[in-house]
Formats: sequence, C-alpha cells, structure tokens
Amino acid sequence: MIATELHPVLQGSAYRAYVYAYPHKTAYRPFTPKPLREVWRDEARTGLFLYVHVPFCTMRCGFCNLFTTANPKQNLVAFYLDALRRQAEAVRDAIPDARFARFAIGGGTPTFLSESELGEVFDIAEQVMGVNPHAVSVGVETSPDTLTAEKVSLLKSRAVDRVSIGVQSFIEAEAANSGRPQSRADVDTALSLLTRANFPTLNLDLIYGLPGQTVETWLYSLREALRYEPEELYLYPLYVRPLTGLGRSHKAWDDTRLACYREGRDVLLASGYDQVSMRMFRRGVSPPVVPNYCCQEDGMIGLGCGARSYTRSLHYSLDYAVQPKSVKEIIADYLSRTRDELQTADHGFALDRDEQQRRYLIQSILNVEGLDVSHYTARFGTEAVDDFPASHAFAEAGLLAFGAGRWVPTPLGLERSDALGPWFFSARVRALMAEYEAK
Repeated sequence: MIATELHPVLQGSAYRAYVYAYPHKTAYRPFTPKPLREVWRDEARTGLFLYVHVPFCTMRCGFCNLFTTANPKQNLVAFYLDALRRQAEAVRDAIPDARFARFAIGGGTPTFLSESELGEVFDIAEQVMGVNPHAVSVGVETSPDTLTAEKVSLLKSRAVDRVSIGVQSFIEAEAANSGRPQSRADVDTALSLLTRANFPTLNLDLIYGLPGQTVETWLYSLREALRYEPEELYLYPLYVRPLTGLGRSHKAWDDTRLACYREGRDVLLASGYDQVSMRMFRRGVSPPVVPNYCCQEDGMIGLGCGARSYTRSLHYSLDYAVQPKSVKEIIADYLSRTRDELQTADHGFALDRDEQQRRYLIQSILNVEGLDVSHYTARFGTEAVDDFPASHAFAEAGLLAFGAGRWVPTPLGLERSDALGPWFFSARVRALMAEYEAK
C-alpha cells in the first residue's frame, strides 16, 4: 500500500509543479464581489506583507509564465501608476489599520520603470499605504538589462535591503536558446553595480535544464555567480509551461535537471551556503531587525493587476493570463476599475478548514525548518499526524523526518519537493487546475 501511494513521488518525475503558493492561481475563479472591509474584518492586520506588482518587461523570456507584458507604450505605464495609486487609496480606506512587516516590488521587472516611475511606486507604498521602509524589510526584483547606476542609487535611498536579479545563465548562447537574449557584459555590469552598492542581501536567480545546457555549463554559471558573493541564490529547474515560448516548441527538457540540482546543491553546500528549500540557498545573512512575518500565519495585501492578496480564508487577485492579448485585456480591466470596484474582491479561492490545513502543511514541509507540530495544533486545535495520516508513509520512504516536535524534509524530500508538495493538493484544487483553460 505504501509503495503504491508513494510511487508518484519517488518513481515519477521529480518536477511536477513549483508550489510557491497554494492553491495556484489556476484554481482561482470569479465569485460574488465581497467588500474588502468584510474580507479583512476578522484578520490580524499588524504584521502584513505588502506586495506591489509591476507587469512590464523589456521582453518575455521563453520560459516565463508570469503576468507581464513586453515593451508597453509609455502612456500605459503612466495610466498603470495612476491606477496603482487609486487602488492603494481605496485599499487603505477599506483597511485603514493595516500595518506592514514586509514590502516587496515584483513583476514583471520593476526596474523596467524609469527612475522617477520607480520612485512613484515607493511613494505610493510609503505615503498611501503607510510603509516605513526603515522599519520593515524591503525587496525589489530586477534584471541585467534594466539596471542603471541611477536606479541602484534610488534603491539604496529607499532603504531596500534585498535586491534579486534574474541572471538565469552566464552563457549567452544558453540564455538566447531559452528565449532570453542577454549580453554577458550587461550581466557583469549589473552585478558590479549591485555588489558595489553593498545591499544587505543580494540574490541571484539561475535556471538549470535550459536548452543545450549540460551539467558542466550549469556549474560554470553557478561558479560565475559565486564570484559576486551573493548572500542568496535561487536555483530554479526549468519548467516548460503552456503558452510560453518554450512551451510552444513541444520539446522535452527533463534530461539533466536532477543531475544539475544535485551537483549545484553540493557546490553551494561546500561553499558555505545553507539550504533553505529545494530552490533557496543562503549564506551569511543576518535576520533584519524588523517585525516578524510568517507566510503560514500572516496575510498579504497585493496591489497591481498581477498581485495576489491572502487572508486565512480567502486568496484573491485579478484574473491570470500569459498570452499577450489576454494580459492586455486584464490590464485594461484593471485600469478601468472604479474606486468601489477596487474596494472589493471578486476573483480567487476560498479556503475552508481542510484547505487551510493543507496550505499550512505544504508551506512548512517544503522548507528545512519544517512543520512545528505544536504551532500547527495551536492554530487548528488538532494534531497534524491525525489530519495527515499518510505522513508516516513519507517518513518510512525517507522523505520526511520526525523529531524534536517537527516534521522536516530530508535531503531526498527537498530534492523531491516539486513532487512531494503536489501530493497534498486537495481533490477540489486538482479538479479546478485541470479545468483551467490557459489563456
């Protein structure tokens, strides 16, 4: 019985789905509009995460399924920033006592914006939403082709303490083959700007399993990244998703991913990095002296047409798309929304008790800290082992380890995170995801 249950995790592909959030947006659906005052009425609001989404890039990479549009007309950026401010004012009016422990600007590529436009995003967060950048952790995503010395100076002046840059590969041919043509000179220039600025945390994103990549070329990129001594590295396996450039190529990319993961993990561990999750490695980062934030416990307020918001019982956002036409339609809808419409939620996923338990478990066991069983019991009033009896089978299979009041992933469990996480998806979420029509 155990072998049959675990066969998909141990014997199937190690790369089923990247569970960066549960449930995925493809499980979201329209619902009767709910006022944000009501949505947030019974939620803790003193340690939230504010996320602002900038849906613009210079190009859409071949592997990208993010909500973004490439090279928008300048007036669209201006209209978008106006809408972002209107939304912030509407949300602040609906949830006036929201207080934030974290603030991040993502995308898309936030540094696609000009220096003044990026400054406007910070102004909205500070002046409208009440974020104090000197008292919270502030993160921004960037790319080699959009970073300038002036923008780096702006980020420093706005108290940004974490900058993440998507490099993906230090080999120009690999980047080009993946639908992301970039200059190595641009990469080195951007990284030099960031390292000289001495942000508390510099993160580099790399991708393994790219077209034409070998384990040797992968390790070359990884070692080139280490030359810049980043505090964090995210190692992403390539996923070929519907409607992306690579997804339309009908090729398979799973030949070398597991070997690249293992070799890359070993190099980073030997270089003094700690593994935090399957993707995240960290070295020499002191926790910021800011309010605590826990993704299992605390909520998120998202601003922008691609941002999600989380309460314990409701996740909501606008619709999700990848195709340029559909993305532009959703942006147009966002720009046209009235203040009343911006003060409601009308598209998302309601989490009953079972779904909340699944999310808590998934968000915990895919990280090295694992599940604190006493915290789980305090939250839900039940024992995790009773709610998830199959956990013993995962322990026997060597994927999870029990001890000292925690369930922690083993090295095998971390390696199989993208198969282990989806195993806990509910039948309802699986059905909704399967029914979703990509657009």
